[in-house]
Amino acid sequence: MPARYQLRFQLHPTPDAAERAAELASFCRESGVEEVVLLLAAEELYPGHPAGAVEDRLYDTAATAAAVLRAAGLDVSLNPWVTLGHADRGRADRLGFAPMVGPDGTVATAQASPACPRFRSWITAHYARFAELDFRVLWLEDDFRYHNHAPLPWGGGFEPLMMERLAELVGEPVDRERVVAAVTAPGPPHPWRALLQQVWRTVQLEVATEVAAAVAKASDGRTRLGLMSSEPGVHSVEGRDWPALFDALAIDGQAWHRPHFARYSDAPGRELSFSVWMLEVQRALRPRYVRSAPEVENWPHTAWSKSDTQTWSELVAAQLAGSDALFLNLHPMQSGAAGRFPQVAELLRRSRPALDLLAGPVAHTHGVTLPVRQDAAAHVRTRRGGDLAELAVDPGPAADHLLRYGVPVTAEDGPVRVLFGQLAWAYGDAELRRMLADGLLLDGTAAHILRARGFGELLGVTVEEVVERGAAGGPGPYALERVLTGEGAGAYLSVNVQPALARLRPAAGAETWTEILTPDHRFWGAGRCVFTNELGGRVAVTAATAVELLPHDDDGQRLLHAAVRYLEGDAPTLPLVTGGPHLIPRLTRTEHGWRLAVANGSADPAYPRVHLPSGAVHAEGVLLRPLAEPEQVATTVTAATTSAVGTAATAGFVEVAEPLPHRGWLLLDWR
Repeated sequence: MPARYQLRFQLHPTPDAAERAAELASFCRESGVEEVVLLLAAEELYPGHPAGAVEDRLYDTAATAAAVLRAAGLDVSLNPWVTLGHADRGRADRLGFAPMVGPDGTVATAQASPACPRFRSWITAHYARFAELDFRVLWLEDDFRYHNHAPLPWGGGFEPLMMERLAELVGEPVDRERVVAAVTAPGPPHPWRALLQQVWRTVQLEVATEVAAAVAKASDGRTRLGLMSSEPGVHSVEGRDWPALFDALAIDGQAWHRPHFARYSDAPGRELSFSVWMLEVQRALRPRYVRSAPEVENWPHTAWSKSDTQTWSELVAAQLAGSDALFLNLHPMQSGAAGRFPQVAELLRRSRPALDLLAGPVAHTHGVTLPVRQDAAAHVRTRRGGDLAELAVDPGPAADHLLRYGVPVTAEDGPVRVLFGQLAWAYGDAELRRMLADGLLLDGTAAHILRARGFGELLGVTVEEVVERGAAGGPGPYALERVLTGEGAGAYLSVNVQPALARLRPAAGAETWTEILTPDHRFWGAGRCVFTNELGGRVAVTAATAVELLPHDDDGQRLLHAAVRYLEGDAPTLPLVTGGPHLIPRLTRTEHGWRLAVANGSADPAYPRVHLPSGAVHAEGVLLRPLAEPEQVATTVTAATTSAVGTAATAGFVEVAEPLPHRGWLLLDWR
């Protein structure tokens, strides 16, 4: 099955729309695009929510373009630019919508409250009108959410209409200032937080249900709805219920999802870890019937914003995730003339061989299990208060830490899990006890939380306190982490920029692998400890509380790999990758066995070494160089090595003789 390109392109509502549509159709033939997603009145061409004569011109343009494109054999969908509104940017409401209001009282000039009846009438009529043109999918933009609505400091949702709904649930009048203070207050979550999230969730579901009903009726069920989403942590702050939202949007049991997963402009290669875990986490959140078309966007335009090499590497990441299509936004939004950008067609032509090779569904992934909870924000305990952004937590820091060190991750259940930070509040006691009976990797914050929740005896350490940078008392400021055992004994790592560290005191039976020192080498506390508890579970704890700020290095990788092997116990299954910085793995179960894909997130060529846990295997290798034809590569298998702490870690490892270039991908398949 070949890869499927869905190209989003904006046509101007001008008399030459048919000519420009024909030019677009020609571009699609040349570049292998199967579907056009028309974009109208976007960004520079957006005057405000369209109505009257403005909407008429957009409708006529869409009808004209759709006819031309369909005649050329293309599928056609439509992406109206706004739902609530992206940002004011000098625009002003002209239709009498109740405006969004931010947590500080800032009132939007062009962005609507989803609780506004006038807005609801507009959006259902707007989508129903365009559904009459039989578009395959009508997309809801990523402004269909509460956060990220400039100039509001966090987003909206604090309008009088929302506060009135909340007051009904609370049973007394409420005002914005009291609500913000309550939902962000330090300590155990205030009951109003869950109630505000209930209000937001209910309003969002109401709008989705109304739009879906209008589109289904206007199209006689032929048009589907699709939803773009952004980062899961901020959607959790909204109280989003992913299955319920897609159920509300589904027409005849079908819906589409356009997950955000890649940066919009140039980024370091190590950011591919973000793409891998974002695709994996959102795959777990959406219902199985929902089809996925991840968005690759170069904003504001072409290779001047993002290199073709980076774009290609992200397309490969999306295809490896089993995506149903690839949603491409590669032209300048304001251009209107596809033929002026032959380099985009060349990018798509050169990308297709690798993408066709990888096309197909993914049944299961394997790796260290990430904590994926759509309701995580309901459980967060803030430290400062007053800032809704403090409620946004997701597995990103843990996933990036593992992936960039060559450890695969999964959102599916497995015998080894990672639990960092505030996510330790999101699970019930029974769930935590089950995690502690298997393999569990904890940071200092999560260990401190688990001790407070009564699980201290199962951790192997006492977390005496979490010490913030600059706190008075003790032997002095923490600065260094010294390795005590194994191959790296005597090596130093830095903890100098950690905002806080957990002071760990090992219990009887725990192994201490590292210690924390002050600048003058005085002992501060244990750094990393492992322990087998009375449940038979294995636990590894690090004192760090912000792993994303730990400097990456070879010693850190050896320690993490040894911890993963320890947590796997007597039946290890995970391939671990070394051979260069930021070699980012994705492990999947295939029809015939296993597939490990490894991306090079460094600008230097690398020679990946895949450490296999249980016996040498023959692996078929394919090298995917950026924008090149896939090529078979020979693999070699070598016998066992040992881990950084001197325990048996690897039955053998697989290598290839060819270097893996920057943002290239290596595929290894074995039974």
